[in-house]
Amino acid sequence: MKSLTPAQRQYLKGLAHSRQPVVMIGSNGLTPAVLKEIERGLAAHELIKIKAASDEADTRRAWLEEICTATGAAPVQQIGKILVIYRAAAKPAIILPA
Repeated sequence: MKSLTPAQRQYLKGLAHSRQPVVMIGSNGLTPAVLKEIERGLAAHELIKIKAASDEADTRRAWLEEICTATGAAPVQQIGKILVIYRAAAKPAIILPA
């Protein structure tokens, strides 16, 4: 799991604000199919929002950690049921501040 500086995290939060979730984690939880969709989303967008169906905060926190570990992404933010993650592409479209 990659880590971000506070300045980078703040910058990404600003970019994510206007974006819509591209992946939904349903009642079946974090399945291999969901992880595959997250991979596709990261490859296409670098910064994605994920909407989690669980009402349990601990479950959502665990999912965020598991997603970041499995994909090599960095957690940006978790607000309620929305998870935001970032992973730079081979040719990054998002240039992070130093």
